[in-house]
Amino acid sequence: MPFLDVSEVLLDPDFVDMSLVCHRQIQTVDDDNFPTNTSQDIPFSGVVTVDRSLEARRMAAGQNINGAILIVTQFRLTQGQEPGADGTRLDADIVTYNGREYRVTFVDPYTSYGAGFVQAHCELVDFDGGRPVEQ
Repeated sequence: MPFLDVSEVLLDPDFVDMSLVCHRQIQTVDDDNFPTNTSQDIPFSGVVTVDRSLEARRMAAGQNINGAILIVTQFRLTQGQEPGADGTRLDADIVTYNGREYRVTFVDPYTSYGAGFVQAHCELVDFDGGRPVEQ
C-alpha cells in the first residue's frame, strides 16, 4: 500500500483543470415505464490524462473515431446508479473536456494517494470528426 499523499500535487493549479463540466442525467420513470431525463450541468475540477489517444478506424462502412481520458478528482462522478428509494436513478455522467464529450464508464477509488479522490475512466462520445481542438 502506498504511503505517498499527492493531494497537493493533484490540487496544484499547474496540474488541475478548472474548466471541466459534468452533465448529470437524473432519470425518473413514469407509470407507463417511460424514462425522462433531467439534466444538470455541474462545473468541477480535476487532473486529466490520456487513457487512449484519439484513433480513427477506417472501415468499408465509414470511419469511427475513439479515445479515452482519465480524470482524477474529488468530485463524485458516476458511471450510473440503480434506482434509489424514490425511484430515480442516475445515468452515466458526460464530461466536457477541451470541447469534446466523454462518457464516464468506470470510477475507481483513488484514496491510496489522497483523501477523497476518485479516478474516472471516460470514453469519447461519438462525434462526426469536426475540426480538431488543436487548430
